[in-house]
Amino acid sequence: MKMKRTFALLATGALAIGLAACTDSSKETGSKEGSKSKYPEKAITVVAPSGAGGGWDITARTFVKVLTETKLVEQSMTVENKPGGGGATFMAQYATQDTKNNEKLFVNSPPILINNLKKEGNSPFGYKDTTPLAQLTRDYGALVVAKDSKYTDLKSLLTAMKEAPASINLAGGSAPGSMDHLIGVLPAYKFGVDPLKVKYIPYDGGGEALTALLGGNADVIATDVSSVKEQLKAGKVRVLGITAAERQKSEELKDIPTMKEQGVDAEFTIWRGVFGPKEMSKDAQAYWKDSIDKLAKSKEWKDEVKKQGWEEEYKNSDDFKKFLGEQEKQIQELLKALNMAK
Repeated sequence: MKMKRTFALLATGALAIGLAACTDSSKETGSKEGSKSKYPEKAITVVAPSGAGGGWDITARTFVKVLTETKLVEQSMTVENKPGGGGATFMAQYATQDTKNNEKLFVNSPPILINNLKKEGNSPFGYKDTTPLAQLTRDYGALVVAKDSKYTDLKSLLTAMKEAPASINLAGGSAPGSMDHLIGVLPAYKFGVDPLKVKYIPYDGGGEALTALLGGNADVIATDVSSVKEQLKAGKVRVLGITAAERQKSEELKDIPTMKEQGVDAEFTIWRGVFGPKEMSKDAQAYWKDSIDKLAKSKEWKDEVKKQGWEEEYKNSDDFKKFLGEQEKQIQELLKALNMAK
């Protein structure tokens, strides 16, 4: 009887050990499959596909600075510059070699669309070869003249352009078919001017285009409105219209009319956003969705945006993808009108 009791106790103990082992095994499996993601476990690189000091570079560095200082991202973060081809050189490498690299993000703006759609854009890759994570900021295109120009509003310029397009020198800081050119011809195209007849003079950067305007070598320049705030404040230039849906609220821009309110349906957002690799993991996507959402709402980010003279406009991944699809159609239409589409 005593032997039977001992055997029963031993059997019960063995069963308990077996169940515990199964439970531990189950827990271990759960830690691999069902537990919270540990991403990111490595350092994060944010690429600015340009040289130091430009808009992409400053955006990337500000993004990294705020995420690091607020501890929204605790892994180390660095910014890497990859200039060449207006972003096309970097995209060729990223879209083919970094398709699953969750630790490498990059910043961009409308050129990611333009370079892919333009006949001579040198990029077979576009936003669909990435995972758009968020739009961070916005700016708008503007047509700008010197303070003493005879063109006092958008309609007077466009009417003259329609009557004799070759007589007006439109300048910009980028190549034909690039962003400044598209911003310049958009209102003309919407006003009924043949874009092919618009005389566009490309300069090597917005600063040189502005110098040409102030020196009398251009009648009007197409640019982003934020880049002429200082000249506007100093009374050196006049902004005839901006490509926003409504007037801006900032002190410098509140009195500038939109093109739309002047009867020209020409809206165009110059955004800056963050992208990840095309095959980014679900865990990484969820992590960045949460982190960037918190970043956009933080006081630290809002202060930096104001300091840089940017305009806030946050779009999460889903809204950003939808917007990019819409802007892609707009750019495609303009490039076709210019005979520059692929």
